[in-house]
Amino acid sequence: MKNRTKHILSLSGYLVLFLTVAAIITVAIFVYAAAEERFGDNKGMIALVMLIAVFFLALVCTLIDGIRRKTMIDRPVEKILEATERITAGDFSVRIATDHPYGRYNEFDRIIEDLNRMTAELSKTEVLRSDFVSNVSHELKTPLAIIENYSTAIRDAEIDRETRERYADVLIATAKRLSSLVTNILKLNRLENQQIRTEQTSVRLDEMLSDAILQFEDRIEEKKLELDCDLDEITIVSDPNYLEIVWNNLISNAVKFTDAGGSIRVSLKEEQGAAVVRVSDTGCGISKETGEHIFDKFYQGDTSHAQEGNGLGLALVKKVIDVLGGEISVESEVGKGSTFLVRLREGKRREK
Repeated sequence: MKNRTKHILSLSGYLVLFLTVAAIITVAIFVYAAAEERFGDNKGMIALVMLIAVFFLALVCTLIDGIRRKTMIDRPVEKILEATERITAGDFSVRIATDHPYGRYNEFDRIIEDLNRMTAELSKTEVLRSDFVSNVSHELKTPLAIIENYSTAIRDAEIDRETRERYADVLIATAKRLSSLVTNILKLNRLENQQIRTEQTSVRLDEMLSDAILQFEDRIEEKKLELDCDLDEITIVSDPNYLEIVWNNLISNAVKFTDAGGSIRVSLKEEQGAAVVRVSDTGCGISKETGEHIFDKFYQGDTSHAQEGNGLGLALVKKVIDVLGGEISVESEVGKGSTFLVRLREGKRREK
């Protein structure tokens, strides 16, 4: 449809030019005929009349072309140049109005539309960048403040050994949390800028999930959680290093957000040629609104911050799944728990 409209507009422009030239030639012929009839064999007068006519017609054409250039070329070019100068200066709120309605766009209108779309995307990127910097600064301040305060306190010669050891444990835990934050930020940045190449190899998903679950065995026993595992023997071709990030984050969240005495279920099945992993819990659950943003960077459904976290875990999981060519979704109900579903391509059951 766009190409058809473009061809029609182009033909109409050529038609206008053709009719203008034809009109000028016609006027010149009529003037010559009138001059010849009026002055007969007086070639000098006929030449003078034709010179004046040509001069007048050229002047008219020049004025018409100047008006055309001013309205059809100079004005949109000036608008575009002014907009690009503001964008270069960092103003991404720039929007330009087109000179023609949609469906009758010329080339300048299409450039303007593309420019408007570009500035809209740049504006979103700038907002995300500002939010990212703000959130990173906030997340760094808290552990740094804890480290500073406890480091100062631990130097007090009057505190007993037990208190000193407790303070040291807090410092170690906070340093690990800070290290985890920085590591996740670097991983996200490298993934988003496609600076990492995945290493595809054969992966036994059931064994990998079992190993991931064992890492949280002590925490599961401490909270007296019921663990139900249903893992089929499935092998896929993927990157085990990045898959480990996915399972560790999902299982960690399930353990973290499930109250003592609750239950966690991890399943692995083959469905329609894909390996499907479900990590379910009977924790606090999330609302529909929270579910829409759960994979956004620094978004935390627990606004009270009662649970430790920096809002990067699930954002990292989503990015990893995207890079690996899979899908992730969440089903949840407040007060009843959540189920995260990961679908990975090239899933196939190993022959027994």
